[in-house]
Amino acid sequence: MSEPEKEEKEDDSHPYRRPKDAATLILVDRSGSVPKVLVGKRHDKVIFMPGKFVFPGGRVDATDNKIPVAAEIPKGLEKKLIGGSPKIAPARARALAVAAIREACEETGLCLGRKVARMNGAAAKLTGEWKPFAEAGLLPDPSGLFLIARAITPPGRVRRFDTRFFTADASSIAHRVEGVVHADAELVELVWVELGSLSLADLHQMTKMVLRELDKRLAMGPLSHAAEVPFFHFYGGKMQRDVI
Repeated sequence: MSEPEKEEKEDDSHPYRRPKDAATLILVDRSGSVPKVLVGKRHDKVIFMPGKFVFPGGRVDATDNKIPVAAEIPKGLEKKLIGGSPKIAPARARALAVAAIREACEETGLCLGRKVARMNGAAAKLTGEWKPFAEAGLLPDPSGLFLIARAITPPGRVRRFDTRFFTADASSIAHRVEGVVHADAELVELVWVELGSLSLADLHQMTKMVLRELDKRLAMGPLSHAAEVPFFHFYGGKMQRDVI
């Protein structure tokens, strides 16, 4: 499911629902003079956001914290993920990073992973959406992810998400599953679009804010876990911007 923060319009019959943890992954190609991000175009006949460009993303699954990985998430990333409120445990932080990788592979066919010398039975745990990793002899690798922003859907929505927006370099793509994106799929094509392009002007307002944060981070040079991460949430009917 793409772009979890855009699921529903405001509905006063749902004054409060606890946000569900979710993750979005923005892949970046920095090989040219202007960084490009990968977006997928949704099918024209889907009910939600037909024909729009989106980033892969969705809710954390119950099994995401149990998936074997090639390398654990860096301590700097873990620190950022457990920041803000409500607090989460380190295991949940790991699950969020893993969920971003799973959603990207499931929706785009692009798998962020690494071959390891010995799988030691790990392949048996890579079932369902993780099967492409096992077939390619890969373990998912969240060590190259960076947190760009955290945003919680405002109260009063039918569905609410506590979304962490990750980014990773295109060089992290270790395997491509053919046939995931096609004319009859949820995503009909993948496009690398330059940051600041008019093609991104129609994205959700929050997503555009996150992209501006990403642009600023990229302009500073190599990404760092020490950089400030904005945390967007709502209090008293107004959006607040804290820093993690």
